[in-house]
Amino acid sequence: MKEESYAFPISDIEPKKAVEELTMMLLYLSKFSESDRFSDRNDYYAWKGYSFNILNELDEKDYIHQGSHPSRSKSVYITPDGLEHARELLKKYHIADWERKDHPLK
Repeated sequence: MKEESYAFPISDIEPKKAVEELTMMLLYLSKFSESDRFSDRNDYYAWKGYSFNILNELDEKDYIHQGSHPSRSKSVYITPDGLEHARELLKKYHIADWERKDHPLK
């Protein structure tokens, strides 16, 4: 059997772990604040559009909160621990943070 060739090195990260980490990074990169409503300017939310199993795992790890009725809410709250974890993951995967002042798209 011929071995496949990849343009990038194969990671030793298991697919399930990769999906969880990538979901956390996507939640972080697509976050928004509702400072004009009920929350503090530094409270961040993201729309749900990811695997519910992964969202449940991130909630159990206290990276996000889905609210008291997760099946009814359309967004999740990203906790301070979740924000920090996502920033660490961005560094791990060499992805620029939108919030950096020197970001090329700002």
